[in-house]
Amino acid sequence: MTLAAINLNDQLGLFSEHWSPRIIAQLNDYYVKLVKLQGDFVWHSHPETDELLLVVEGELHIDLRDGALTLRPGEMCVVPKGVEHKPYAENECAILMVELAGTLNTGDAGGERTVQQPEWI
Repeated sequence: MTLAAINLNDQLGLFSEHWSPRIIAQLNDYYVKLVKLQGDFVWHSHPETDELLLVVEGELHIDLRDGALTLRPGEMCVVPKGVEHKPYAENECAILMVELAGTLNTGDAGGERTVQQPEWI
């Protein structure tokens, strides 16, 4: 097994699409993903798993049914399983996510923005 450093900035330079997560590592049964966001996403939840979101660049807003949260670079949160949320970013934002392998980006909402199998980079 070869152990190597993963440079987040280098990995972010490999794609430009918004709302299309890329897998950069696997940690046990979890994927570590990078995603670029801009604009509004869909209300959704992940009934089976928590979701860790860490802002790498920009500013991420997360609407919740009972409030809202704003994350800036270096800040993170864990959205508990089953909690409805709707992320959005006024300007481009890049985040690192940790989710159970097989978790859909749109959770239980489905729809045209669903990425069935994220690409490894």
